[in-house]
Amino acid sequence: MPKSRLSGDGRKTRKSSVKNKAVKKKTAKKTTKKVAKPSKAVKAVSSSESHAGDVHRFIGVSLGGGKTDKACVAIVEYYPKHKKVFLSRLVEKIKSDEVHSADFKIHEIIDQYRDEIDSVAFDVPFRQPFCMSEKCCGSIETCPNAHVKWMWDYTRKLHKKKKPRKLFTPYTQRCVEMYLSTELEEPFILQHAMGANTAPLLARAAYIKHRLKVNCIEVFPKLSLWRIGRSLHVMKSHLLFHKHAIGGDESRRAILHALSTHNIAFVYDQDVKLMIENNHAFEAFICALTGFLKFKGLTEQRPEGFPAMEDWIDFPIPSIRWNSF
Repeated sequence: MPKSRLSGDGRKTRKSSVKNKAVKKKTAKKTTKKVAKPSKAVKAVSSSESHAGDVHRFIGVSLGGGKTDKACVAIVEYYPKHKKVFLSRLVEKIKSDEVHSADFKIHEIIDQYRDEIDSVAFDVPFRQPFCMSEKCCGSIETCPNAHVKWMWDYTRKLHKKKKPRKLFTPYTQRCVEMYLSTELEEPFILQHAMGANTAPLLARAAYIKHRLKVNCIEVFPKLSLWRIGRSLHVMKSHLLFHKHAIGGDESRRAILHALSTHNIAFVYDQDVKLMIENNHAFEAFICALTGFLKFKGLTEQRPEGFPAMEDWIDFPIPSIRWNSF
C-alpha cells in the first residue's frame, strides 16, 4: 500500500484491531515464539515485497471563491521503479464549516504529506503583478523595468497587426497573459491576474501558499489539457469545451478515457466519476499531472528575452513522449 493511502480516504476499510480475548490467550505463546527470532531471509523477502520504491508526489489545487464549496485537491504519485503514475487521492467540494475554514482544510490535506511533496500546482496566480509592488515607478511611459519594456515591445508589434490598438495595464496583467494570447498554436485567453474575476482567487491562493514550505507552480488547466490531449489525439472540441455546462461532462469522459487507453495514469473508478461530474476536480488532476510533467522536463521553458522577474505558467511541450518514463 503506498504511503498516501491514508485512513479515511474512503477506498480501504481497516479491519478491526479488537480480537477475541480467548483467542489471544491461546495464541500468545506461539506468536511470541515466532516473532522473537525471525530469520534474515524472511525479513529480506518481506521488505522487498512491500517496498514500492521511491515515490514522487504532485499536488494540484483548483480554487473557487473562499466562501464556496468548489475547491478541490488532487494528489498524483509517480513510482520511478515501476514507471507508474496514478491519482492516489481526490478531495472535492472542500468548504468551510462552523469551526474550520476551507483554507484550513486544504492545508490539512497538504500537511499530511509534509516533506514528501515535489510541487503544489495552483490553477490561479498566487503573486500580484510586479507593478503592484513598492518597487513600481508609477508610470509606464518612463518605466525602466524589464517587464514594462517587454510589454511595450509586444504591444507595438501587436498594433501593427491588430485593431483596436489598446495599451496594457501592468498593474492588472502580466507578460505571460499577453504571451499566451498570441504566441502559441492557438490563442489562449487568460484573465488578468488582478482582473475582477481572478483577483479574489489570487488573494486566496497567496494566503494558502504563504504557509506552504514546498515548491509552488502556476498552471493554466485549459492550456495544459490542450497540449496533453493533442498528444493523445483527442478531438479539439473536447479539449476546448471541457468546462461547458452542456457537453462538458462528455468531453471530460472522453479525455479521461484517452488517458486510460494510453496507460498514462491509473485512476480509480470512483475518481473518474467525480471528475466527469465536477470540472474543478478534473482541473485539480490536470494541475497535478502538469506538475509531474514539469518534474520530467516535459514543460515549456520561458521564451528567450522573457523578463526574469515575471511569473511564468507551466504547461506541457507540444509533443509529449509518454513512453519516455
